[in-house]
Formats: sequence, C-alpha cells, structure tokens
Amino acid sequence: MTPQKISIDSNNNLVVPNNPIIPFIEGDGIGPDVWKASKKVIDAAVEHCYGGERKIEWKEMLAGEKAFNETGEWLPAQTLETAREYLVSIKGPLTTPVGGGIRSLNVALRQELDLYVCLRPIHWFVGVPSPVHYPDRVDMVVFRENTEDIYAGIECNYDSPEAKKLLEFIRTELNAGDKVRFPETASFGIKPVSKEGTERLVRSAIKYAITHKRDSVTLVHKGNIMKFTEGGFKKWGYDLAKNEFGDQVYTWEQWEATKKADGENAANQELEKAHHDGKIIVKDVIADNFLQQILLAPQDYSVIATLNLNGDYISDALAAAVGGIGIAPGANINYTSGHAIFEATHGTAPRFAGTNTMNPSSLILSGVMMLEYMGWDDAAKCIKNGLQTSIMHKRVTVDFYKLMDDATQVSTTEFADEIIKHF
Repeated sequence: MTPQKISIDSNNNLVVPNNPIIPFIEGDGIGPDVWKASKKVIDAAVEHCYGGERKIEWKEMLAGEKAFNETGEWLPAQTLETAREYLVSIKGPLTTPVGGGIRSLNVALRQELDLYVCLRPIHWFVGVPSPVHYPDRVDMVVFRENTEDIYAGIECNYDSPEAKKLLEFIRTELNAGDKVRFPETASFGIKPVSKEGTERLVRSAIKYAITHKRDSVTLVHKGNIMKFTEGGFKKWGYDLAKNEFGDQVYTWEQWEATKKADGENAANQELEKAHHDGKIIVKDVIADNFLQQILLAPQDYSVIATLNLNGDYISDALAAAVGGIGIAPGANINYTSGHAIFEATHGTAPRFAGTNTMNPSSLILSGVMMLEYMGWDDAAKCIKNGLQTSIMHKRVTVDFYKLMDDATQVSTTEFADEIIKHF
C-alpha cells in the first residue's frame, strides 16, 4: 500500500484511503508514555479488524516543549501547515508556556485551524470508579463552541493604555462607567459571540443527534444575565433549528406557544407526539441549573450545545461523573473543511513523566473518536470492547487501582497490552 493523504470531497465528506498518513504530537510530560500505549492499541485494532488491508502511516509533528527544545518555537509554522495539509491528526497533552508568548497551545491550534467544535462524548464504562450513585445514567455528547467567547483572548491589563481607552469608551459611549466598580484597577476582557459562530455549532449538534438517533439537543447558556451574547446564542440556536431542520425537530419554543394558546395538557401531548414521531427535541437550560441537573437527572440530556467557557466547565464536570478526565476523550473539528485534531483532555502531569504509570485511556478513546470520524467503526468498537473488558477484570493503572477493591495495578504499557488481549 502506498501512504496517501486524507481528503475531503465537494459534499464535505472525508475520503479516507486504506493507508492514510496521520500526523501526531506525542505531547509533553506524560505525553510520550500515553502516546506510545495509544499508538500500540490503535495499530493493533486496525490490524485485528482489517487483516492488513488497512494501516495508518504515522507522521510526527512538533509542538510544546519538544518543539521548543528542537526549534526554539512552541508551535512551529510547519506544524500548523502539516495539520492543515493532512486534515486529521492526534495529540497528547501540551504544556502552556508561562510569561508571554502563546497563551495556550491547544487554543492556538483550535483558532488557527478554525476547529469550531470541541466534541466531548461522556460515557461510563462499567466498573470505572465514580463519585455518583448512577454513572450509567450519564450518556451525553458535548458540542462546545471552540473559537469565540472569552477564549478569543482579547484582554487588556488594568494599567495599560488600552484599558484606559476602553474605560473611557465605557463611560462616554456606553454611559456605563458606574458599572465598573473599581475603575483604577479593573482589567478587561471581551466576549465575542456571533450569530454565524452559534449557527455552525448548533447545526453540527443537531446533525449529530439526527445521525446518531439521539433524542434531544440542549442549548446551555447564561442568557438571563448576558442578554446579547449568551442570550443571543439561545435565540440564534432556536432560530437555526426551526429554519434549517423544520419538521425534524420540536422546540421548547413551540411547546411554550402551544401552552399559551391551548394549555399545558395540549402542549405536553404535542411534545409526546414529537417524541413518538422521532423528532429531535431542542430545548434550553441556564448553565448553573444544568450543573445541578447533570447530578440530579442526567438521563434527561443527550446532546449538549454550549459556548466556550460553559463548555469547559461542563465537559470536565461530566467527566468527573464517569471517572474523571483520565478516561475522557476529546476532539476539535471543523465539519466544513474536514480538519480535526483528536486529543487527550488531561494535563501533562510532569511529575509523572517517564514513569510509565499513568492511565492512557483518554488518548486511546480519542483515537477511537478519530477512527469513527474516519469511518473505521469496527476498529473503534474493538478498542472500546477491549477497554471495557480490561476494566471489568480490574487490571488497571494506579488511578483506578486506588479506588477499586481487589484490583491489580499495571503500568501504562501493560494496560495497553490488556486492552489488546481482550479484542
């Protein structure tokens, strides 16, 4: 087989050859350990399921400490060019330089490649230690907007000329100077939220729900306080659902209108019929209430669409309910261009670098997401089955070992071998 690039056709569908070239960043800290284990599992699953007819050709690209040590740059231009050229890539955890430069390498990659969806599936594997009574009720997929909100990085320090100019604008143009309680020491951040950014995120979430036969999409926002940003997200999300998906969805706005016109019983009957007809229910919830609901009634939520900061909080809180970010995968995707970076969601844990003790499940499951994105579903299922069986046999890394009874502690590499053994 000749290695080839993944491409995208005129209908925005990936074209994946049997021997695709996929760039990787091994990551900093524990990155090399978990990447080595993950690569071994992914390669073994592809070989197991396709018997040599398919194979991934891995291509290293540099970012983080390894890039800085070799090139003097934290994120070389060549790395961005490689990620653009080959469309699909995978990465371990990256450090963030302190004291200037790039605020976050992860954020930089997302913004440079316009990876507007941060996709975080949250699913419990039987036997994983959890702090909640019913982790099996947690089965959600979070669509976090990835390029706007306060993560745009538009900030100015309190003692900068820019802060003084912005304060003057607030006083004279917005007539809101009294809202800045301590003007002499107030730093400022800008929160851009656009109609276009909202629409492409919510569109992706609804399409995902339809394709994967999920019953609802929930818009999570703080629109009761931030009327034009988070409130705009809610409004634009509902408008998009109604205008582009029509009879495929039923919105809470429709429920409210029926309730007002014909009463609550009629509205509930209409909602029940929409469920019965297989329509996607599009609803919304205030962010702070949602953080309660994921503990009290997680079974009521399926696909979540939310803004950048809310999504950061929500995805990690949900991950805790199913065992922590050590077993939480993630992806950053542009569904129009096809670009995608699959990544470990945890940090670099430099204290444990090179110890071969950490749990590689986050990066392994991100590899599962990558295989699913490529359409290699058999290999993806193979890995999930192997991981589930390994956990149930209680041969696990130290993080799970400490929380399980009668478990056997294994190294990062041995855990990868356990997964492969149970294909």
